[in-house]
Amino acid sequence: MILTVTLNAALDLTYAVPALVPHTSHRVSEISERPGGKGVNVARVLSALGHATVVTGFAGGATGAVLRDLLGNLPRHATDAPLTDALVTVAGNTRRTTAVVDRATGDTTQLNEPGPHIGADEWAAFLRAYGELLPGADAVALCGSLPPGIHVGAYAELIRLARAAGVPALLDTGGEPLRRGIAARPDLVKPNADELARLTGAREPLRATLDARRRGAHSVVASLGAEGLLAATPDGVWRAAPPSALRGNPTGAGDSAVAGLLSGLVDRLDWPDRLARAVALSTATVLAPAAGEFDRAAYADLLPRVTVEQHASAA
Repeated sequence: MILTVTLNAALDLTYAVPALVPHTSHRVSEISERPGGKGVNVARVLSALGHATVVTGFAGGATGAVLRDLLGNLPRHATDAPLTDALVTVAGNTRRTTAVVDRATGDTTQLNEPGPHIGADEWAAFLRAYGELLPGADAVALCGSLPPGIHVGAYAELIRLARAAGVPALLDTGGEPLRRGIAARPDLVKPNADELARLTGAREPLRATLDARRRGAHSVVASLGAEGLLAATPDGVWRAAPPSALRGNPTGAGDSAVAGLLSGLVDRLDWPDRLARAVALSTATVLAPAAGEFDRAAYADLLPRVTVEQHASAA
């Protein structure tokens, strides 16, 4: 079983418009509503890859009830593995995120609410649930922003608990929670280029990725958008790129990359195969209508065509 943690889960709304023009009214041509938050998206992709997955974190209020209902009634394929809801109920209302997709350009505008305030008793309840779930996990993904009320060292605390239980931990967040978390020595960190630059002060991707690894992470895989991934690992430095950039909705592409990396870890793939899987999933997600989904046919086509090259620089 793979455990995903989403402390700031969300109800994801996606609106498609023919063209997004500021200061005007728009007719929405397509609407989708999905259970979301980075760890929830990761869990949905892992389930589609055949990995039994448990989702934990927080959910509350009317929006949280809708999220949980959607999570329990997702469209399923015959090959999907079980996806279990272990979210902890809180008093506050789960946030919403709204993505507006411009059909004319393919660009997406994202609006993210802050999330409910989490009290000390609610955090303590989550820690108990997390501690009970860890012994049955092959790996854990700690993903996304922190809701109000959660201390910035929360991910560092969860990483230390995972390490004590012997469970590999992947961290995907930004800002001060990333800075604190990476010092707790997670097995893998997956920042995007902006998060990496803010962490290290370096804009050059290779230099920033190597610097991030020196700060404590066992391995660092940086997401470079349409250019693919850059990985600094104990086995070397690797660049992985899709055969071509695809036009579509990039929301959730990074979450699919996390699912590819985590499933590759659990499946004991070598780094080139892990990175190829992550890039193919990320690229195939651009073709899907919403985060947490990927175009399965495109994934199968892309996987053998991803380019993975070892960099001359040592990690």
